[in-house]
Amino acid sequence: MVKKELEIIKQAIINEVEGYEFYRMAAEQAGTSESHDAFMELAREELKHVEFLQDLFNKLKTSSEDDRILAFDANPPSPDIYNWKKVGKQHTSMAMSIFGIGIQLEKASIEFYEKAKAETQIKEAENLYNLLIRWEHLHLEQFTTQYNSYKEDWWYDQGFAPF
Repeated sequence: MVKKELEIIKQAIINEVEGYEFYRMAAEQAGTSESHDAFMELAREELKHVEFLQDLFNKLKTSSEDDRILAFDANPPSPDIYNWKKVGKQHTSMAMSIFGIGIQLEKASIEFYEKAKAETQIKEAENLYNLLIRWEHLHLEQFTTQYNSYKEDWWYDQGFAPF
């Protein structure tokens, strides 16, 4: 059973690395220094997740049953709430695209962890997946709020608001 959990953790690490690369690229394309900094903070957050998952993987692959339970009981760092700055009008379309893709990434991660949770027989693994789901939901809520804000700005700039 642990082998299956290790496979899930390996995939989770890949997902987090992909998130890191996406947010790093978004930072490079950001139109303002505030946007750049916000996306780099997201990229660093993804790296924290990678480090946590790698540590968990290493504990599990070489540990006894007691160590395995302790590894799953670990409490990873919680993601910070971001204080997003508005981007300039000329960058609203790009911000919407970035946050739209971010929303899809977070939804895919939630689905991945929910499937893993449904398939596990290990209570500690279920608890870990619940924690990871909460992480991803937090990001999803933040991205959705930001996307909707930019969408309203974009509609206004296009002359669609307040209709």
